[in-house]
Amino acid sequence: MPILWLVIILGIVEGLTEYLPVSSTGHLILATELLGFKAEEWEAFNVAIQPGAILAIIVLYWRTFWDVFLGLFRREDAAFRFVRNLVIACIPAVVLALLFGDYIEAMLGSATIVAWALIIGGVAILILERTVKPVQCNGVQNLSLRQSAMIGLVQCLAMIPGVSRSGATILGAMAFGVDRKTAAEFSFFLAMPTLGGATVYYLAKHHDRIAPEMYGNIAIGSLVSFVVALVVVKLFVGFVTRYGFGPFAWYRIIAGAAALVWLNWG
Repeated sequence: MPILWLVIILGIVEGLTEYLPVSSTGHLILATELLGFKAEEWEAFNVAIQPGAILAIIVLYWRTFWDVFLGLFRREDAAFRFVRNLVIACIPAVVLALLFGDYIEAMLGSATIVAWALIIGGVAILILERTVKPVQCNGVQNLSLRQSAMIGLVQCLAMIPGVSRSGATILGAMAFGVDRKTAAEFSFFLAMPTLGGATVYYLAKHHDRIAPEMYGNIAIGSLVSFVVALVVVKLFVGFVTRYGFGPFAWYRIIAGAAALVWLNWG
């Protein structure tokens, strides 16, 4: 397969899965292996195209961020609580990444870990969908300090490839009493500092893995992930509000099981 096609496919996978509770990292690893390439050799590329998906959130929610920006200058309590909740939720992931970054990176090339995490995560989603009873919060700024901290802790589970950062934060938020819409939006907003920081940290640490000839491919992959993420995020909130997370749970279970069969019999 020509490298350009792989770049485009990985960009599509990143944009399609980054904000869905199915694990973008896991799908990128499986997609790379399925197409006949070594996941560890494309690890840096997969991290480098994440800013494309992050930019999609900035574009789609620019009015929200602008209102928060103005609110900070006006000393509005809601704006300060919005920023506070995001900062508090980011802290656990930052601490764990600094302490156990090398161990986390060692798992990024394991397709088997991804497959099992997809299955276990799917079962967990089905259980939570049937047991939790979230209440209406009406906005990220209305989350409590405790809710934000607990969601941040749950987000750390996504350091295991295949768990899904968005899935962990959304389902974690619902488990702590947050409604689906607010949980999804909090996950979107939390992706910006979390993924942005992780990308900068990884590329600063492993800058030698990005050869100059990769810049063009990274630009193409980032652009593709941006466009795809724009469409996915616009549709996602409405979909989960109406249908819940059950369809994603069953997809995870089927995809994980199929991956295990392929990995063991391929």
